[in-house]
Amino acid sequence: MGFKAKARKHNVDSDSDSDTKKKSSVKEGEIPCGVKTCDGYADKSFGGRSLSLDNAIDVWGDSGYVERKGRVRVCKNCYRLWKKDNKSEDTY
Repeated sequence: MGFKAKARKHNVDSDSDSDTKKKSSVKEGEIPCGVKTCDGYADKSFGGRSLSLDNAIDVWGDSGYVERKGRVRVCKNCYRLWKKDNKSEDTY
């Protein structure tokens, strides 16, 4: 038995109390997605990203987003949509 297995064996008893705490705490987002039609969160822990204004204009138009410090914070789903839209463009 290696040292990791021994550590897991001894931590099993102490984790039983913390399991109830983990299940009850649901992660809430703090930064809303910058796309006006989306209800997701753009936090890094949820896979959110930041796009430049030019990239946001290409996909969502001039008024389809909310600007924040010269960038547009987008959730993971909106980032994937932007990525698929720009996949065919050659920017080399």
